[in-house]
Amino acid sequence: MDWIDLTFLGGLGEIGLNMMTFETPDTLVVVDAGLMFPEDHMLGIDIVIPDFSYLQERRDQVAALVLTHGHEDHIGAAPFFLKEFAVPVYGTPLTLALLREKLREHGMLEEADLREIHPGERLNLGPFTFEFISVCHSIVDGVGFALKTPQGVFIHSGDFKIDQTPVTGSAMDLNRFAHYGEAGVLALLSDSTNAERPGYTMSERQIGVTLENLVREAPGRVIIAVFASHISRLQQIVNIAARYGRKILFNGKSMVLNTRLAKDLGYLAVPPDMEITVGDLERLLPEETLIVTTGSQGEPLSALARIALESHKQIRIRQGDLVILSSRFIPGNERAITTVINNLYRLGAEVVYQEVADIHVSGHASQEELKLLLSLTRPRYFIPIHGEMRHLIRHARLAREVGIPEDRLLLAQNGCQVRFDSQGARLAGQVEVGRVFVDGKGVGDVSRIVLRDRRHLAADGLVIALAAVDPRARKIVSDLDLLTRGFTLEEEQAPLLEQARHIFRDIVERALSEPTEDWLEIQAQVSKALRKLFFKALERRPMILPLILTL
Repeated sequence: MDWIDLTFLGGLGEIGLNMMTFETPDTLVVVDAGLMFPEDHMLGIDIVIPDFSYLQERRDQVAALVLTHGHEDHIGAAPFFLKEFAVPVYGTPLTLALLREKLREHGMLEEADLREIHPGERLNLGPFTFEFISVCHSIVDGVGFALKTPQGVFIHSGDFKIDQTPVTGSAMDLNRFAHYGEAGVLALLSDSTNAERPGYTMSERQIGVTLENLVREAPGRVIIAVFASHISRLQQIVNIAARYGRKILFNGKSMVLNTRLAKDLGYLAVPPDMEITVGDLERLLPEETLIVTTGSQGEPLSALARIALESHKQIRIRQGDLVILSSRFIPGNERAITTVINNLYRLGAEVVYQEVADIHVSGHASQEELKLLLSLTRPRYFIPIHGEMRHLIRHARLAREVGIPEDRLLLAQNGCQVRFDSQGARLAGQVEVGRVFVDGKGVGDVSRIVLRDRRHLAADGLVIALAAVDPRARKIVSDLDLLTRGFTLEEEQAPLLEQARHIFRDIVERALSEPTEDWLEIQAQVSKALRKLFFKALERRPMILPLILTL
């Protein structure tokens, strides 16, 4: 073997879709298989997953899937990957527990080959030897790894921050990263999410102080919205509730699931008789309860959003309730979150969120932590990963600051292939990558053209021009009709629509007066003429759908 290729199939230049490969001529190992939630313009799309085309072309080489942690942007596409590649999946206990639930929903759990790994353990896969290293993140059981290969050692940081006082789970094993730095690291691949943030990321324990102060001063019921995967935050909330004599209710499907898994694995400790069900709320005084719920991002179907809209079956906001959104506003979700906040205020609640208190801390390393990992590992080459392009570029600049030469900084993007061989390392080419849209049960059957049509319909509406004709008798056999949806009300634009009907009739009658069999061309003429009319009159471009039925 004289080369190793690193191929990036997602996660570079974007947040989400994390997926990459380590590949030799005979063996290919996939690291992470993440999803992305749809952007605003992806109308009707449920989730987005990476394009597996590159892997399909190398199906016989794919040896395994290795998962660094259990967040959706790292495991969410795994069920779709496993539908095509029957390979072992390696992950820590909580990561695999979360994946099992996904596979159960897909009806794939029985045939899946899931294998637990733990920090400090080694895994041999062909020419590769993985050693998993504990890292601290906003979900427990996260790992990075050192990968020994004939070319040298690669370090993958996983998602991390350096928090030496974690609430739950292990601190980041800096000693092990430093050990490899002493021995020699060929390349470091490191999390770039917070590369723009100076200083250090706060410890999770500091958020506990803020939350405790809020709960202690609350005169009535407390409702805290938090990510269901943030077990450390949940443990702090449980501890605070116990300290002030409050019973705790976990609310929301993913919250109930994740807390059950975390308790089963020993990552979340809830004192006996402290946890209640929703039916217990009525018998307890407001100051005796604390509700932990999903919906910190204003998701339309989440528990908190339904509570704010008074559509939750069991939970109603009461005057004097304190609602805490213990998360940051993820870009793109601001409008949904502020709508929930406004609705909660309207119902009489007091709301605390990121603009008014320090109620969230990131799970990703800031600049000084990123520089520390670079200094500890002292890599020959550096590849920033996990972030938008601005994050990757800023991370590369940090690497320059700690002494890595410009020609050893490899700024890759999705589809880039980085080759390591006897000549060193270089960007060796580009492979096919992309996004696959999942809409209901359809995977990949929604193309960009379909999305374009959905945006067109959403922005400008639809006009259906309907007629039935008998070409042999050369006559129209039904009333011509125009049906509009999302374009204009007929009573508002009756003269314009009547003019459109006349244009439609003229084109059809002219076609019937001449021998023709190309009614698709006639439909195209109708579409063009009506489009021109509507834009001239209203400066709108509705989708025109002519339907001329021939008898």
